[in-house]
Amino acid sequence: MLNIVDVLSNMVGDIIAAIPSVIAAIIVILVGYAIGIIVGKAANKLIEKLGMEKAFDQTITGKAFRSAGIDLSRFIGAVLKAFIVILAIILAIQILNIGGTIGTYLSSIANYLPRLLGGILIIVFGIVLVDFLASFIGKVIKPMFPEAKAEIADMLKNLLMIGLIAFILLLALDLMLLSGNTIYPLILGFVLIGAGIALTDGLIKSITDDHAEFKGVAGYAKFILYSIFLLIGASAIFATFSDVTNIVANISWAFAIALAIMLIPIAFALAKKMSKEVA
Repeated sequence: MLNIVDVLSNMVGDIIAAIPSVIAAIIVILVGYAIGIIVGKAANKLIEKLGMEKAFDQTITGKAFRSAGIDLSRFIGAVLKAFIVILAIILAIQILNIGGTIGTYLSSIANYLPRLLGGILIIVFGIVLVDFLASFIGKVIKPMFPEAKAEIADMLKNLLMIGLIAFILLLALDLMLLSGNTIYPLILGFVLIGAGIALTDGLIKSITDDHAEFKGVAGYAKFILYSIFLLIGASAIFATFSDVTNIVANISWAFAIALAIMLIPIAFALAKKMSKEVA
């Protein structure tokens, strides 16, 4: 009976001792939330007055934001608010000084939240910066090509954008501790596919503009090149899975054989057409 009384007494004593810390933690969170609201609204109004939102809305990313029902000023305000609240939560957890497994778990979550927020910020603002840089460089290099070859400048701009977006994603994932043997091949595969599609579209258009006789086979050429880059991208994505890699390799061989068979009538038709033109 005495043991139970002692246990209850110790429990009550621990609760009473923890009350000041709990109150302080709650106050810190409430104050942080209030400051976050004030700072968020101030940032929202500042961005609107500076006219940054109108310029942002003209970019590809800005249009994507608008189509999703998000405007820049509110987004930045919300991010600043979230950042301040996260800092308040981290401080509150430190004030509580919770021990044991739960305390360790909460501390880990609190320590990870800034990384998560930082990764999201890198992705969002990085893509905005990439959009700006790619558009700027595209405008710079466009005069270097004849007007009939403007698609080459667009192709180079798209390739640059794909590469920079991949870099931004890798940077953000590294910060969020989400990078690894699975993520890198995945990003590489999608970069290869995107770059391949951009290259194919640009090159095929450039060739058909200069050589109208190839317009008849342009569709076949696109299909072939798309398929090749898709296979290369898939191979990169599943590079860490040996069984899947073997399957992709077998599919590639089958595709190569089918492609060779498909090219026979195309080559025959082209040869026949060229012989008629020569005659």
